[in-house]
Amino acid sequence: MSQRSDAGLSRRRFLRNAGLAGLGVVGAGPLLNACATSASSGPVTQTGGAVTVQSNLSAPAAKSAIDALVTAFNDRGGASASVNTVASETFRTQLPSYLTSANPPDTYTWYPGSLLSGYAEKGLLLDVGDVWQTMGDYSEAFRTLSSDGKGKQIFVPTTYYWWGMFYRKSKFAEWGVTPPANWTEFLALCRTLQGKGIAPIGLGAGGNTPWIASGWFDYLDIRINGAQFHRDLLAGRKRFDDPKVKQVFATWMEALPYFDPSGTAVAFQDATTSLLQGRTGMLLIGAFFADSAPKDALGDIDFFQFPIVDPAVPVAEEGPTDGFFASARTPRKAEVAEFLTYAATAEGQDVYIKASTGTVLPTNPGAKDSGTGLVTKGRKLLQDAKELTQFFNRDSSDALQPTADSALVRFIQNPNEVDSILTDWQSAAEKIWNA
Repeated sequence: MSQRSDAGLSRRRFLRNAGLAGLGVVGAGPLLNACATSASSGPVTQTGGAVTVQSNLSAPAAKSAIDALVTAFNDRGGASASVNTVASETFRTQLPSYLTSANPPDTYTWYPGSLLSGYAEKGLLLDVGDVWQTMGDYSEAFRTLSSDGKGKQIFVPTTYYWWGMFYRKSKFAEWGVTPPANWTEFLALCRTLQGKGIAPIGLGAGGNTPWIASGWFDYLDIRINGAQFHRDLLAGRKRFDDPKVKQVFATWMEALPYFDPSGTAVAFQDATTSLLQGRTGMLLIGAFFADSAPKDALGDIDFFQFPIVDPAVPVAEEGPTDGFFASARTPRKAEVAEFLTYAATAEGQDVYIKASTGTVLPTNPGAKDSGTGLVTKGRKLLQDAKELTQFFNRDSSDALQPTADSALVRFIQNPNEVDSILTDWQSAAEKIWNA
């Protein structure tokens, strides 16, 4: 998911190394150059009190999960914590203000990537290396993903998830269709559904979730040009008006006639409702969308891998990671470390997953996922991938996401303007990279 706020930081120097090392990524470069130091205002006096957890997990199921984690932590005795839940889009907008305020919240639910590296460079993030020393057998890929690129840890990963083409099993059975294996079969499926009066592809790139469209760009680019080209493009080493990028849009154009006409007018939560009600056939989205679905519908939800376009291109998948970071200005560093340590344990992640929709995967190798067929299939999708990416803004920068939103929504609405769209996208991106 995208994060809209601009921390006011120079983007070029950390976009230069924006090829994030995802879980099991092959040949991914180091994370972005930044450092996690104490805030410039000097040492903070250690005090007691409950750790404040600023949370963007506002969907009912996700809120229940973070509340359950904090309750379990408090029940253990020792340090205590309290949750302040903020609507996700408000959280995104206010994050810079949280971190630079005189009394910032202690710790935050979020994700690793260029945005955090930029905050670390400004001395706003707590070095959580002491927590990592207690975390045991976490993979080197998770460690690298959570680093500032200079040997310090600034993030504690707790869950990750997959993206896929989600659908209702009962609806596919009713319509007499099966999941496709490649792009040709996918287009044939779309024609069949359209012939039955169904809008084949939902989107949900309207309202405050235009970033959903980036999933389509990410997947088509990694399917056609490969994960390394995609990283180079998002880091400014390739151009958005490159002929290879134009090929992405030429392929996408083949599917545009099958998109829900309201796709750029409604948010993904509404697109989820359309999928569940059978008004649309498929939805490319992350497993987080289940937070907007009734629990009694989850057993009927399935997904298939985003179709293979070029079988010669190594298969990459989107596998975004979530967790916690903390403010360098917290006066409760010991208590924060205790909370983050618990969140990283198998026990803490088991509590979280049991209270959630159960569609996320734990980062602790000793924790158990929900064990459903859907989750088992999602885990295998990521394990079988040759490379993993995170998501457009996680692999590029928070500041670059609005350029993608503008370009991609405009393309969906006016595909014949693709040449000027890519020219304008490159121009807007250069302003970010040169800032």
